Amino acid sequence: MTANKTTQHIIQTKALIDDLKAVCANYGLGNDGNEFKIITQIFLYKYFNDKFTYELRKARPEIFETENWVETLKGLPKDDYKKLEFQLESDIAILQPQHLIPYLFNRQDKPDFAKRLDETLIDIAAQNNKLFAVATPDGVKIKLFEPITEYVSSKRDAFAKALINKLVEDINFEDVMSEGFDFFSTIFEYLIKDYNNDSGGKYAEYYTPHAVSEIMAKILVTDDLPSRKIHDPSAGSGTLLMTLAQAIGAHKCTVYSQDISQKSSNLLRLNLVLNGLIHSIQNVIQGNTMTNPYYRDEKFHYIVSNPPFKLDFSDDIDELNKKVNQDRFFAGIPNVPKKAKNKMAIYSLFLQHIMGSLHPKEGKAAIVVPTGFITAQAGIDKRIREQMIARKMLAGVVSMPSNIFATTGTNVSIVFLDVQNDGNVVLIDASNLGRTIKEGKNQKTVLEPKEEQKIIDTFVNKKAEDDFSVVVSSDEIKTKNYSLSAGQYFEIKIEYTDITADEFTTKMKGFKSNLENLFAESKSLEKEIQNNLKELRYE
Repeated sequence: MTANKTTQHIIQTKALIDDLKAVCANYGLGNDGNEFKIITQIFLYKYFNDKFTYELRKARPEIFETENWVETLKGLPKDDYKKLEFQLESDIAILQPQHLIPYLFNRQDKPDFAKRLDETLIDIAAQNNKLFAVATPDGVKIKLFEPITEYVSSKRDAFAKALINKLVEDINFEDVMSEGFDFFSTIFEYLIKDYNNDSGGKYAEYYTPHAVSEIMAKILVTDDLPSRKIHDPSAGSGTLLMTLAQAIGAHKCTVYSQDISQKSSNLLRLNLVLNGLIHSIQNVIQGNTMTNPYYRDEKFHYIVSNPPFKLDFSDDIDELNKKVNQDRFFAGIPNVPKKAKNKMAIYSLFLQHIMGSLHPKEGKAAIVVPTGFITAQAGIDKRIREQMIARKMLAGVVSMPSNIFATTGTNVSIVFLDVQNDGNVVLIDASNLGRTIKEGKNQKTVLEPKEEQKIIDTFVNKKAEDDFSVVVSSDEIKTKNYSLSAGQYFEIKIEYTDITADEFTTKMKGFKSNLENLFAESKSLEKEIQNNLKELRYE
């Protein structure tokens, strides 16, 4: 497909998302807490419908030669339909004829249309539950769909009709099924941009910028690899995992994830569907990684994470302090502050957890941390850095520009781990790169593609560049009290210029003359101030 055609499809798909949001707004659901459930589920329903139709057209093109292909499909004997299902790809949702959008569209004037739409979604979820359900550690399955028209207080049938009409009018996803990650990652970001932000309360998600995820993935993945197990213990909606999977190849990796938020787990499921990783949905776990790590005994080839920096986990302290967890949290568990519990350093728990989850022979990781972590002079942060050096697993650190995240002013760095590291550590100070733009009410720093590539090339090739990067040994890091700030290792250069004795004398005379003039001006000003003070009268 040409670039212009792809751009056209992106525009049309974004228009569909905007239209669905407009329908929600027209029925009183604009900015409602349930709006994202409706938008994401109805969008996914549209995708499943068109994906099924796309695969059906490849397997049985003669069905589409009839005047009404949906009715032709509906007329197939039950056994024939079952055989047809085996002809289709194994990673698609199997729909019945009555599930299809054209079938519903032609029946929108029937009574109780809202009920029909809800029952259609529930039926699709039930019939495909094994493939698409998200699990919790205690075995509960979170289904794919739930009723969506019940969120409207009145005119439910009209609301359901408006949604179905938009699915028919805007775009046919059959045309973009051959498109890959770049297309659907763009659509996914647009789809969730109003729902995945830092205003969601205790378990808010911060969307990882594209530049950060690209740098992490391209530094981690430098070779053509066999099948890999990749993991994120605080997965959110899956941005980091999707970018990493793209770098490896979706067919060569299996995703394992855990996140405490049900909303994030549902969005991650959608992301996996859109990016050809349906086989990994069974590994999406909704739960608390710190207190109940589902993958406690698994070891992963790659781990990526942007863990929460400041999160009140005081309710979990007793559980975390149990003896069974001490081997996992070797550097300790942060104390609960008397004030500002929402500023607890939970990222330090994720760092320790990740270090223990890496494959012992091939493990690599990239973790976003607050930049303060890399220079802390004592406490848990320093003990973690000491262990990274002692275990010879620290590959390097990239300190990012300020405001790389528009939603938080915290400066961030990316810590890279590699159990096969050769002992040399790359430290990069990228804080002076990028340009500042306005994003909503916030300032955001954006890296240019060539700047991203500079960071990646410098790290992968372990290059030293004045005032940008250094390559240091473990012993050098120890002498700096385990500081991982590149700036502390930069060489201070003093430039000397040779001059003759006469030139030196002339310069000194000039300095002396300027100094005498300044002293004379100072005395004049002092006298003027004293005279002015004498003229002041006091009551």
